[in-house]
Amino acid sequence: MKWYCKALIALFVISLTGSLIWSANHYHSRYKDEQKRADDAEQSAKLKQATIDDMQVRQRDVAALDARYTKELADAQNENGALRRKLDNGGRVLVKGKCPVLAAAKATAAPGMDDGGTIELSAIAGRNVFDIRAGISKDQLSLRGLQDYIRQQCMR
Repeated sequence: MKWYCKALIALFVISLTGSLIWSANHYHSRYKDEQKRADDAEQSAKLKQATIDDMQVRQRDVAALDARYTKELADAQNENGALRRKLDNGGRVLVKGKCPVLAAAKATAAPGMDDGGTIELSAIAGRNVFDIRAGISKDQLSLRGLQDYIRQQCMR
């Protein structure tokens, strides 16, 4: 075999080897890029799932808080309604109090006058007291519910 045939075969083998190395490098680079993209997508999916899980836990906690305070509010309203019905059925609203003017005048007053007794309110005044009581209960329960929400959800 002549030297130029050997040189041509050697040149062909070298170019074939070079082409194979270049192809292997190219496909290996693409493999690494795709592997990195897949790892990033998997990490992103895990992060999204963790966020979803946290949101579901928070939603359950908020639902439990809501149920608890809704029940307490309903109980307070039922109690206030029962007191109103009792008043409407002839019950009385009595207020215990002291009168400083009567205490000062006690020494000079008639023997039947006394400080520290009870006062009966009219039915309308009694209903007003229950309305005020209902408003106070609602406001206190709402405030406690909001405070619990802030403590349990916002300060985590």
